[in-house]
Amino acid sequence: MGETRKPMTNDCNFAAVKPIMVDLPYPSIQVREPNQVYANLLSHDYCGATSEMSAITQYINNENRLSAEKCSLAKTILGIAMAEMIHLQKLGELIFLLGGTIDFTAKSQNGRQKMWTPEFLSISGNIRRMLVADIEAEKAAIRQYKMHIKMIKDHDVNAVLIRIIQDEEYHIMILRTLLKEFSNHEN
Repeated sequence: MGETRKPMTNDCNFAAVKPIMVDLPYPSIQVREPNQVYANLLSHDYCGATSEMSAITQYINNENRLSAEKCSLAKTILGIAMAEMIHLQKLGELIFLLGGTIDFTAKSQNGRQKMWTPEFLSISGNIRRMLVADIEAEKAAIRQYKMHIKMIKDHDVNAVLIRIIQDEEYHIMILRTLLKEFSNHEN
């Protein structure tokens, strides 16, 4: 006769988790005029290798793997993922207003297109490496946004990108704190 097994549960409650972001409003989502070049640049921020889509997916994957054993850490990671979702939504609106398409394809000026893929992610089972990868991904996103700001001559678009960078910098600060706390508990 088979033994009765108690079902596995995850007691980590995510109901009160909110996006983790700087407490500042976002600028209005508007553009000076349609511009396919700018839309294509933003498509890389939306769903390229270094993108909000990659960040969301990597954070959600990390949160799922942490939730059973490290609930507090998982909640923080989910809060960061939620902020990245807001960034994705803002970029999608800008791309649309600029005359681009939202299809999870990063578009280059030479006509080449690259569909988003999970191959862009850095997945680790080790919490330290996971946090370090998240910090590096945030830094790469900031570098890319700054490069795009220099290329885009639309104040309204750049204002949104500058505001997103503020959240990314905040995420780095939080992730570094988590890494330090985790390192202290490890020793």
